[in-house]
Amino acid sequence: MEVLVLGPGCANCRKTFERAKEAVQRAGVPAEVRKVEALTEIARCVMLTPGVVVAGNVKCAGRVPEVEETVGWVRTADSVR
Repeated sequence: MEVLVLGPGCANCRKTFERAKEAVQRAGVPAEVRKVEALTEIARCVMLTPGVVVAGNVKCAGRVPEVEETVGWVRTADSVR
């Protein structure tokens, strides 16, 4: 599974990336967390950053999600696989 953090590298984007890595670790699910900083790729998914995409589904945009919220998204996506 892949977790994408979409954003140009601002402070909120960096915080979202760190929280996403922590969430994957807490969830105990095999997943890769990647930063996407290319504006053309970001624009395909969200209008506001930071954005989080889990297993191909946009989960949030324009805010920094809590770690536990992201844990839930990762576990749900893993159970559907």
